[in-house]
Amino acid sequence: MWGATGFTGKLAAEWLANRYADAHVALGGRNQKKLEALRDELAAIDPKCAAWPLRVADALDVAALDKIVPEANVVAALAGPFAIHGREIAAACARHGTDYCDITGEVPFARELIDRNDGRAKEHGARLVPFCGFDSIPSDLGVWALQKYAREELGGPCASATFVLVRARGGISGGTAASAMNLMEEASRDRHVAKMMSNPYALADAEGPSKDARGAKKMGEGWTAPFFMDTVNSRVVHRSNALLGFPYGRDFRYEERMVVGRGASGFVRAAVLATGLSIGPRALAIGPIRKLAKRFVPSPGEGPPKAEREGGSFDVHVVGRDARGEIVATCKVSGAGDPGYSGAAKMVVESALCLSRDVEGPGGVTTPAAVMGDALVRRLRDAGIFIDVASR
Repeated sequence: MWGATGFTGKLAAEWLANRYADAHVALGGRNQKKLEALRDELAAIDPKCAAWPLRVADALDVAALDKIVPEANVVAALAGPFAIHGREIAAACARHGTDYCDITGEVPFARELIDRNDGRAKEHGARLVPFCGFDSIPSDLGVWALQKYAREELGGPCASATFVLVRARGGISGGTAASAMNLMEEASRDRHVAKMMSNPYALADAEGPSKDARGAKKMGEGWTAPFFMDTVNSRVVHRSNALLGFPYGRDFRYEERMVVGRGASGFVRAAVLATGLSIGPRALAIGPIRKLAKRFVPSPGEGPPKAEREGGSFDVHVVGRDARGEIVATCKVSGAGDPGYSGAAKMVVESALCLSRDVEGPGGVTTPAAVMGDALVRRLRDAGIFIDVASR
């Protein structure tokens, strides 16, 4: 577990200690004393954790990583921004044939991961799986489960799917804020990054009709606005479709939205939020505005308190439609606990264990749905995260 002493890293380590203390786990990071303190905390949960070894290295120290990575069969990376702290450890995994998963939500990092490491990972049999947190498992596995059901029960895949965040209670950590700010800085410096962030197929090496969600839209009895992670998760969904040989169809359309209210007031909130999400990234690309925004978000290593995390929950509906636009099936993804932190910690731990214990397959830079599918759905269910599909 790399980045174990960070905010989400500690939550993931606690999940391991509570459920998998017998597993062969090493805690990794750059600070020996913090790692020792964390191991002591975990040993109070289960004494077996006192035997977990520590691995100390800087994320940019290639020689040190080349000594650590070959010892593992899976590295779970939790230290972001991944464009800074994940680049070299992912590359080391590709070189040494070690599987890798992380909780990134950074599309340019994933694009670099593909361009830099896909060939080497295939050569050495390493499966590199970014996006194994709340970005983007509910989206990726939700669509995968929906389309599997549609093909098997309805005679063919849904022509389109809409991810709808019905409910989410939780906070924001400093690591997430730092990743978002770093991404905006990259986009402000590099037109290629800005163009990538506007392309739903940026990770798919394919083309299609999908466009990013825009504007206010009524769904059922409520008004929705674009979900702010649409520009990340949709890229992952389209990559899964491409990697799997287009079982969703080459003309499959996908977008993500969130419910914000009902009636006239719901429409106003949806319209205002849609406008803010449209202009917000452009505003944050301006240095002085970005600098001011940093004053109002947590620092890296910080996050919501325990009571807020434990009181959190999430409920997502992935709504599938046929070519006429009629709803034919819905996949519900739900779980207790703060989705971005408690949920993400569970998701990445179960992904790492799934890679280690449950699935086989060739190397390369892949996605949760493409490499783990049903095996990860089952693991997540045991962890209290449910992915269920039914016809309308």
